Amino acid sequence: MTGAAPPKLGDLPQQSEFKVPTLDSSTNMENSHGSPAYQNVRDTAYNGLSPAAFDQKTPIVDVTSLAVNTVQSHPATQNVKDTVSNGPVAENVRNQSAKTSSEFRNLVDSRAPPNKSTATGQPLTHYHSFFYNLLSWENPRATTISFLTTVLFIFAARYLPALRWTFKVLYITLGITAAAELGGKLVLSQGLASSFRPRKYYTIPREALEAFLEDFEQLINFFVIEFQRILFAEKPAHTVAAFLASFLSYWLIKFTPFWGLSLIAVSLVYLGPLVYMSNKELIDHHLENATNVVNAQATQVRDLAGHHTSRATETVRTYAGDYTSKAQSYIGSARGSTSPRGPNSKAASGPGSAPAYTSSDFPHAPRQEPTPGVTSHQEQYENSHLGGQAEPAY
Repeated sequence: MTGAAPPKLGDLPQQSEFKVPTLDSSTNMENSHGSPAYQNVRDTAYNGLSPAAFDQKTPIVDVTSLAVNTVQSHPATQNVKDTVSNGPVAENVRNQSAKTSSEFRNLVDSRAPPNKSTATGQPLTHYHSFFYNLLSWENPRATTISFLTTVLFIFAARYLPALRWTFKVLYITLGITAAAELGGKLVLSQGLASSFRPRKYYTIPREALEAFLEDFEQLINFFVIEFQRILFAEKPAHTVAAFLASFLSYWLIKFTPFWGLSLIAVSLVYLGPLVYMSNKELIDHHLENATNVVNAQATQVRDLAGHHTSRATETVRTYAGDYTSKAQSYIGSARGSTSPRGPNSKAASGPGSAPAYTSSDFPHAPRQEPTPGVTSHQEQYENSHLGGQAEPAY
């Protein structure tokens, strides 16, 4: 049977005992698949098989394998593979992949301390350069992937029970391990889990741990330094922007969930610099106009405040001078009235001096009980012990 010629397809029955159609090259196949392309592939597949493929002793798996290899080695299949692997689409995919890898390398290499320093003279961390390179879209593919990854992480934290899944994987793993260990000891007198135990448990190298802690320290110091620079208004524009962001967050958190507020913040942080760089000239022009208007209004308010301040100062100075002169005149009059005089001397009356009075200018106070039935002050005086006479001087 090895050297015999392969049987013709036309000798095969058209139907089996179970009424299932079989291969027929003469009638049914030509009628149902009469296209030249199909006939070409069919003839190539069957003509490429060796006579041993049709030996009754050859397993059907080997025959199928030979047919698959024949089809794969066909020139048409090779052309399709070349088109897919070396075509424009594959070439574009390879180019984009290479550019993305290059941008990620540039992003990692940008982690170097910048030449600038803070207002206090302290050096900045290498994360200042890293985040500036990331958010300035100097590497657009890396920044886009970072932005999409952050957004997907926010949605995953919102809609996926990641913590429950973590505990589920943990208890399933530990349950399988415990069952395998106990079952192995009962059946095989040797635990299955302990048989896979390594000779030495894995530990984190000290160098890797120190490098991680140093990098984490730089990240923490980045946020601490930036918060202080904003708080103490090293750059007033950044302080104003932080004020607006915190003010809007205060009102949005009342009716916006935390994940929504996080999504808004991430979108602003990533897309804000992109919008600014895409419309830099227009935004700078409007910012310059707004700055000029604000400076003009500030100058006008400053001049107006200076004018009113000078007028108020002059008015206060005038009133202070008047009150000072009056106070001096009153002090001088008081000193003049307290000067020693003789019994017959009279104080000189002047325009600014107080008049001098003696005891005879005032009536005498009564020294006895009033007379009943007398209501007039004059009668009371006449009926007194003075008898209408003036009280002698003492």
